[in-house]
Amino acid sequence: MARINRLGGLVFGGVGLVMLLSIAGCGMAVVEDGEVGVRADFGHIADQPLAPGWHWYLPVFSWIEVWNAKTQEIKEVAQVPSSEGLISQLDVSVIYNVPSNQAVVVRKTIGANYRQTILEPYIREAIRNIVSGYAVKALFSDEGRKAIGENILAFLKTKLDPRGIIVQDVLLRDVRLPPTFAQSIEAKLRAEQESLQKEFELVKAKKDAEIEVARAQGVAKSNEIIAASISDPYLRYKWIEGLQAHGDTTVIYVPTEANLPIMEAGRARGSIDRAMERGGKP
Repeated sequence: MARINRLGGLVFGGVGLVMLLSIAGCGMAVVEDGEVGVRADFGHIADQPLAPGWHWYLPVFSWIEVWNAKTQEIKEVAQVPSSEGLISQLDVSVIYNVPSNQAVVVRKTIGANYRQTILEPYIREAIRNIVSGYAVKALFSDEGRKAIGENILAFLKTKLDPRGIIVQDVLLRDVRLPPTFAQSIEAKLRAEQESLQKEFELVKAKKDAEIEVARAQGVAKSNEIIAASISDPYLRYKWIEGLQAHGDTTVIYVPTEANLPIMEAGRARGSIDRAMERGGKP
């Protein structure tokens, strides 16, 4: 019970102290996590930043600024010319932060309005200088956008990192090309696709023709082999073989000048015997 009373007394005393300081004209600044305080006494900015917590000060003699040390984004929309002089619109996001240990330096050397004083002008200069070195078609491709973003990032880091502002990344959110150029690029891409399609069809037609030629050559070669294997004795043999397939036929072969057989067909022996029996002859 005594411990609870003691804790209640401390809380009551703290509230009373706050009210007393407020009545006396003291100010209080609350620095949260991810923030840092910059304090000045009698016009002199302290070299050490204030850590998160409650900080009292006398408004007449002192002031405390709370600075955001977290990652921040600044957006910029710029109308920029390409190397051909065509105007395109770029929507750019720059990701940056002011580290806690650099807040005092930035406050002393640049000021509280560092975004308007140095950050935005350098971003505009980087976009204008970098993009003007590229053809407008580079903005149409992923590789071109990536290269532009990397070059803008390198430029900003060179200019801002030594001043205490850390640039983390540069993102090209959107690119609006000139209407006439966008239409011409689309027409060119369609023409290139049609050309590639025709090249494919031409290659396919050549392959099909080669296949047909190879097939015809194979047939011709086969015919040559078959023709070379057929001789006069073979033809005579096949002719005789076919005629002898009929068992009741008597066949006589007589050679001719052309060396081809002439068939003299007669009746079968059984047919002759039947005829003689009908005539009454033995």
